[in-house]
Amino acid sequence: MYISVLKSKIHRVTVTEANLNYIGSITIDEDLMDAANLIEHEHVHIVDNNNGERFETYVIKGDRGTGVICLNGAAARRVQPGDIIIILSYAQMDFEEAKGFKPSVIFPETATNKLL
Repeated sequence: MYISVLKSKIHRVTVTEANLNYIGSITIDEDLMDAANLIEHEHVHIVDNNNGERFETYVIKGDRGTGVICLNGAAARRVQPGDIIIILSYAQMDFEEAKGFKPSVIFPETATNKLL
């Protein structure tokens, strides 16, 4: 049996931009991606702490060290710059393997989106 478990989490990061005129996705600083074990084009869930929105999109690599968190395309209508969001990804794995799996969870500084 396979189950879905939390793989990666960026907890409480600040939206820096919302770009409606883009194909779609979320742009994430590459430093944050590395720390959270996310890869480009990975499917992610977004939870907006400010307005309760929950939606899905995929990751685009942002410039390293910039702290960028930019919602693009239609997702830009669901957030405002300055909103605090949580970014989650999940993995499918065998039930027994999942028992010992430890997700990558990071807590960036919300004012700068830099790792503490």
